[in-house]
Amino acid sequence: MELLRSTILNTFWKPTVNIVRTRYHADKTRLVRRYGYEEKLWSGGLLPRSEGRRMPMPEYRPANAWSERKALFGQNDYIDILGKGDLHPVKTLYNVPSWIRGVSGHEYHILLRKKKMWAKTPTPYARPTKWKEIEKRLSFLYRKLNRKTKTGHSPD
Repeated sequence: MELLRSTILNTFWKPTVNIVRTRYHADKTRLVRRYGYEEKLWSGGLLPRSEGRRMPMPEYRPANAWSERKALFGQNDYIDILGKGDLHPVKTLYNVPSWIRGVSGHEYHILLRKKKMWAKTPTPYARPTKWKEIEKRLSFLYRKLNRKTKTGHSPD
């Protein structure tokens, strides 16, 4: 009987152990994190201050309203209406690369056009990584268009 009682006690009953780091809340110490770190952003109020001194006020410089970029903005917007009619508005896009000028299409069509124009230049040999990236993107878009684009039903 004693043997049975000792085996039962050994298998089912285990003494409870309470792990208490600190007995009272007042005994707890705060863990110091990021020791030695100094915050460089100002979070003390409205005026930014540098070590207790005021920052210098920047000098006021009014914007030039008649700079060339601002003065000539939109100069070709109505060229097809007010002009002779022989100049298409696409021809006035001077700062746009030639493969994008006048294209109304998706990324795949623009890249096809870019590849076609760049093939005659030394780009495939001068910049092989860029050329490979274009071909890689084209193959991805080609597969995506063929897999995801819905086509019309065939008349069967």
